[in-house]
Amino acid sequence: MPIIYTGTTARAGSAHVERLAPSARLIAFVVAVACLSVLTLASWLPPNRDGVGSHRALGLKGCQFLDSTGLPCPSCGMTTSFAWFAHGNLVASVYVQPMGAALAIIAAACVWGGLYVALTGRPVYRLLRLLPGRYYLLPLLALAVLAWGWKIMIHLNGLDGWR
Repeated sequence: MPIIYTGTTARAGSAHVERLAPSARLIAFVVAVACLSVLTLASWLPPNRDGVGSHRALGLKGCQFLDSTGLPCPSCGMTTSFAWFAHGNLVASVYVQPMGAALAIIAAACVWGGLYVALTGRPVYRLLRLLPGRYYLLPLLALAVLAWGWKIMIHLNGLDGWR
């Protein structure tokens, strides 16, 4: 019978539980606060009904790629998608920019994961090791390309935005 490596774990009733160093817990806390700040800022922004341009409420300029080519860039609609997500409209968030919705979900998960690590000192990387990177990085890359294609398609057909 083959031996299966499962790594070292604390046994039930054992006093030893793996804890992270204070510096790692601080990093986890900073990640959680940064992601929460982004989501909080998105909740403050009014989502632009045109599907792009919510970032202008922050005093930023419009997309130069969109202005010069007439086509949305890969990140067009991300701020608007985050704003819809933060306002609780996941359907609008996905419609306006699917990759923005995915990143907003990941940011929300990082808030909770970062706080868990910061408060308990227990690492979550054990969970990430169960799933090799190719199983989530390649699909995220494919989603980014497909989301850009979606954004171009709805823009060219005059369906950009959520009304």
